Amino acid sequence: MKINLMDFSCEELKKLATELGQPAFRGKQLYEWIYKGAESFDDMTNISKEFRQKLDEIAVIGNAKISEKYVSKIDETRKYLLELDDGNFIESVLMKYEYGYTICVSSQVGCKMGCRFCASTLNGWSRNLSPGEILSQVLCVQKDLGQRISNIVMMGIGEPLDNFDNVLKFVELVNAPGGLNIGQRHISISTCGLADKIRILAEKNLQITLLISLHAPDDERRSGIMPVNNRFNISELMSACDYYIEKSGRRISFEYTLISGVNDNLEEADVLAGLLRGKLCHVNLIPVNKVKETGFDKSSRKRVDEFRNRLEKRGISATVRREMGSDINAACGQLRNRKSNIPTE
Repeated sequence: MKINLMDFSCEELKKLATELGQPAFRGKQLYEWIYKGAESFDDMTNISKEFRQKLDEIAVIGNAKISEKYVSKIDETRKYLLELDDGNFIESVLMKYEYGYTICVSSQVGCKMGCRFCASTLNGWSRNLSPGEILSQVLCVQKDLGQRISNIVMMGIGEPLDNFDNVLKFVELVNAPGGLNIGQRHISISTCGLADKIRILAEKNLQITLLISLHAPDDERRSGIMPVNNRFNISELMSACDYYIEKSGRRISFEYTLISGVNDNLEEADVLAGLLRGKLCHVNLIPVNKVKETGFDKSSRKRVDEFRNRLEKRGISATVRREMGSDINAACGQLRNRKSNIPTE
């Protein structure tokens, strides 16, 4: 297996260069070429041919390649199906806001969490993405866009905290001066509720935003749509969240997908408000994405507004996520499933 140079920090590339008999500054040149968008070692014109040949024998520049791209006519959202070096496919979504561009990236090829409303889990889990493969999504889409991407959300295919070490290395890489230099406060990491990893993350003293996919206020309903709740129930999850808030001083955003007739009655809003009362948090309400295999329908706009108002009346900050790219099925998982001959809507 060849090594992927996109997995390396600048200092690690300097060390690699010296191990290959080159001065350390050659590693810095490699680093600069990677972030300039070099697609092959032949592009690196200020590096000797002999060193490039040696690199070609042992390493790759693991750039994701665009297989399909869709651009929304409604809001300019872009959805990408990206092919990796081993032929696997992942998805990234680019969203345009007043403050700049945000990319939603994948952390795994497929997902093993089994959330019943999510398209990402339909075709199963294949493997974790390396730090460089996560990074390559940002570089690939930014190159296609021709403008800087300033914010990152890890809410694409996969469970980020199930790929814990690689995700943290990605945060280090994307935050590094001389690279993309995207501040940690501009990075959000989502989890379906791996309480043990949330506690470890709390010890890392990162300035990222933690997003918790909650989606139900009690164990019975949550276990019915999110199998992870059988491993870490709501009590364990809330305890881990309290620990995270205490250690980091950072507000948590609780994601709550509203599914008609499943988790959207106003009594559930009351239970949710009680569960979150006193926490440094915000609730982001998300009308469920239509995926044929799940059989779930989104709540009506009237019910979404009632649910939000009920939370706010009980002192819980809540907003409704703006739907983006609705004309191109921008929710992650659907393109990959179609590529794998699993029909979705």
